Amino acid sequence: MPAATAAKSVIAKLPRLTPDRSLDSLTLSFLKTLESEGKFSGEIHADFPTRLIHATDNSVYQVMPRAVLQPRTRDDINIVMEMAGREKFSEVKITPRGGGTGTNGQSLNNTIILDTSKYLNNILGFDAEKGLVHVEPGVVLDQLNAWLKPHGYFFPPAVSTASRATVGGMIGSDSSGKGSRIYGKTSHYIHDMTTVLIDGTDFRTSALSADKAKEIMSRDDRVGALYRKVHDEIAPRRDQINATFPQMNRGLTGYNLKEAVSDQGDMNLSFLIAGAEGSLGMVKEITFRVIPLPKHKAITVVRYDSFDSALRHVQALVKFDPVAIESIDDKVMKLAEQDESWHMLGKLLGTENSTVATRGFNVVEFVGETPEEVAAKQDELRAWLDGNPDTAYAPIGFVQATDPGQIAAIWSIRAKSVGLLGNLEGKRRATPFVEDTAVPPENLADFIAEFRALLDAEGLDYGMFGHVDVGCLHVRPLLDMCDEEDEARLRRVSDAVAELTKRYNGLIWGEHGKGFRGEYSPIYFGPELYDVLRRIKEAFDPEGQLNPGKIASPYSKDIPITAIDEAPMRGQLDRQIEDALRDEYLNATRCNGNGACFNWDLMDAMCPSYKVTRSRVHSPKGRAGMLREWIRQLSVGTDPMNQDLAVINGRDFSHDVYEAMAGCLSCKACAGQCPVKVDIPEMKSRFLETYHTRYKRPVKDYVIAKLEYMAPLLACAPGLFNALQSIPPMPWIFKRFIGLTDLPKLDTRGLKSGLRARGIGKFRQADLDGLSADEKAKSVIILQDCFTTHYDTDVFLAHVDLLQRLGYRVFVPPYRANGKAMHVKGFLKKFDYQARQNDIVYGRIAKSGVAMVGIEASVTLTYRQEYAQRLSDRPDYRVHLFHEWLASEINDGRLNAPKIDNAINIDTPASLFPHCTEKTSIPDVGVKWQKIFEAFGLKLTAEKTGCCGMAGVYGHETRHQETSRALYDLSWKKKVDATGAENMLVTGYSCRCQVKRYEGVKPQHPVQYLAKRITN
Repeated sequence: MPAATAAKSVIAKLPRLTPDRSLDSLTLSFLKTLESEGKFSGEIHADFPTRLIHATDNSVYQVMPRAVLQPRTRDDINIVMEMAGREKFSEVKITPRGGGTGTNGQSLNNTIILDTSKYLNNILGFDAEKGLVHVEPGVVLDQLNAWLKPHGYFFPPAVSTASRATVGGMIGSDSSGKGSRIYGKTSHYIHDMTTVLIDGTDFRTSALSADKAKEIMSRDDRVGALYRKVHDEIAPRRDQINATFPQMNRGLTGYNLKEAVSDQGDMNLSFLIAGAEGSLGMVKEITFRVIPLPKHKAITVVRYDSFDSALRHVQALVKFDPVAIESIDDKVMKLAEQDESWHMLGKLLGTENSTVATRGFNVVEFVGETPEEVAAKQDELRAWLDGNPDTAYAPIGFVQATDPGQIAAIWSIRAKSVGLLGNLEGKRRATPFVEDTAVPPENLADFIAEFRALLDAEGLDYGMFGHVDVGCLHVRPLLDMCDEEDEARLRRVSDAVAELTKRYNGLIWGEHGKGFRGEYSPIYFGPELYDVLRRIKEAFDPEGQLNPGKIASPYSKDIPITAIDEAPMRGQLDRQIEDALRDEYLNATRCNGNGACFNWDLMDAMCPSYKVTRSRVHSPKGRAGMLREWIRQLSVGTDPMNQDLAVINGRDFSHDVYEAMAGCLSCKACAGQCPVKVDIPEMKSRFLETYHTRYKRPVKDYVIAKLEYMAPLLACAPGLFNALQSIPPMPWIFKRFIGLTDLPKLDTRGLKSGLRARGIGKFRQADLDGLSADEKAKSVIILQDCFTTHYDTDVFLAHVDLLQRLGYRVFVPPYRANGKAMHVKGFLKKFDYQARQNDIVYGRIAKSGVAMVGIEASVTLTYRQEYAQRLSDRPDYRVHLFHEWLASEINDGRLNAPKIDNAINIDTPASLFPHCTEKTSIPDVGVKWQKIFEAFGLKLTAEKTGCCGMAGVYGHETRHQETSRALYDLSWKKKVDATGAENMLVTGYSCRCQVKRYEGVKPQHPVQYLAKRITN
């Protein structure tokens, strides 16, 4: 076999990078005034990194804002808007931003951005009797529903980005999703809302009777004038509005003339503002109507031999009045087979034994108050499907499910459809720009047939999924936006689809807002009604300061609407990047901005640094964006000699990137959980290697990188070293001059003596090779790692004890450094060398055919992840995590685990706390450990937690002390207090250290728990 070759950086020497960080004088004056007047309590950001990260969303666009404001209080919004309304600042433009998950650039603009997501995320009150909840605009949808769940309520509009989409953003786009045929859109749940106008005035909207509306219109103030203007524009044109917009579930979103004023004169201007994308005012607070949670659910998954049949069969399924019908094409489902949740689906979909290939799915959901009610609905549908096998477009099979886990798994695949398509290999990526067309449901199949023909004629591949019961199907064509021809296709396809949806009495924007697609508004509204929009816009925003260039401009102002191909696009910038650099940092350009890393749930592993800082720069999306800009600047160069910008540009942009990377814990949660697998730790290592060709490394990096090599030497006299590092002033010296603190103590017992006591002597390859096939099947090789060999020897020996008691012969090769720490700190040449040497040794050992296992997840996974990323022509071997191997031994019948009689465990089962790298790389880790414990007759619960805050040596670095403790307190502290350290089973060494650090008690590894309970 040829020697393994390592990846090499194309950057030999890092130049100084000085991008233009300057601000225009008007923005600078506005920000200085805002700060000097002292009323605004929020954050003011004019720095390049924050502006850069707010320049993108989940669309194809990249528009650099002038500044970013993050209000801390609701009144901060009034303060900003009042200032913007002053004559001096009448040309200051402001755009609101929520979760930043828009697919059409709704929150992107060359303006000041008002970001409510960081601080205005509080649930202010709840009236269960009336079913009303009072919230701030930065509250995330999943956060709201998690809060409401114990009260038995939920907020029905569902979006696939629910883990990070804010309700303010949902109002901005008037969002809806699964179940909208029954539940409707966001605007249907606004009981009342306060919007701040451009002069700082609070504008409260709610459903008003005609008499109450007349009372407000009689007022001699701005509110009265706005109500009069809206009424006078809409009321005389009711017939025209009704004729222009057909009755359809996915009707108007934004400037909803149809529902803002009724034929009877009732008014609800919330319908006007919802979907207006902040172009009329800034949402300050909302009272939503919420409804009782359905108590029981069931689904029927129906399979078809073509996607067309799936679409045409929907009208028959709708007759059974389900809460939702969602379609998924075969492309999405094939991608789903590679997803982390596929193991939960098993044979549920019924495709494994089908003699006819499945080309389309319809997922039909029923809800009810009792199991019997749901079962009756399921039975009725099943009887009809069984009794009508020969009807037109009949399915080729179906399965039904009531298990909550299976239902959740199926819907999770549907929710991940966008991400799955985004993870397709190749230069062309699934691109949102015509992804939310909506037509009357009876027209959908014919419409999609023409839509597909249109895309086929352009030579484009695509995936389809969506809410077919309401005629809204998500279509994402694959485009390479770095290719100028594909950029031109975006215009051609958009124009053709706009014409097509109009011909089928539909809309091009049925769900995801207009954004830069506002240029198509005149097509759907018609000239006269579009002028109505412009006059209403002028009444609310006379100077056109709010989200300018979107939807409509003030009637008397010559402000053009930004066309879909006039707004700056990410691809236009990405194509400036040299091919070699793009290939080296491919994940940076592949980040599509879906924002899954902004997950609000503190018990979710991704992304710890974002959760603790709430800074989007310190997120996978933020870091990918910084790296993208960094390699672009490396490609095109900057001008450090520009004297006009000498002061502003004094800071090397590489320092900004370094600071963003420094906060990364290298936990690899993003590599496992990001829908498009943006692996920040891998790119961080490459960046650090290059950064330090110009800038000196800190001492701590050398110490950390060499730890695996120093540990065996220090372990020769562990007591002496432990004493030395504890005696003053050594802790102070380590902290002050090396940058490390609270270092763990070496284990004083020594692994070698423990192995000898268990009959395990020196490792010899010949001993392995001489085993018979049966002997090899009952043998295991445990690879050493730095942590369980030198710092946590009891854990290593517990693995030996368990294996020996289960009848396995244990082999332990000599200790070898793995290189993980060198990779984390960017010593890639040394890492590559160590990895090549290990490949040679372990490749030779693996030829014996005896299973190799590792104990520490972050180290063991390096063999299959970082080694594979860095090296080519590797030997064929696999190091299993211990639980992977043990679970397969039990599952495949090679091990009949002895039952443990343990009444204490039955009453108070132990709780598993997996390592972040482990559970995001191997999502079923909890399930496998539970099955292992079950095989031994024990119960085990699997805890869901975020990051403990240690992450290898991150928590030992002095600069990270505050964030390390804060991360522990965010999720682990509450779980530890509730579980008790004695019932915690923690797989990660760093996690066990963190608990010991803050609780004074070191929890067990799950193998220690088992080994203690199994007798010889």
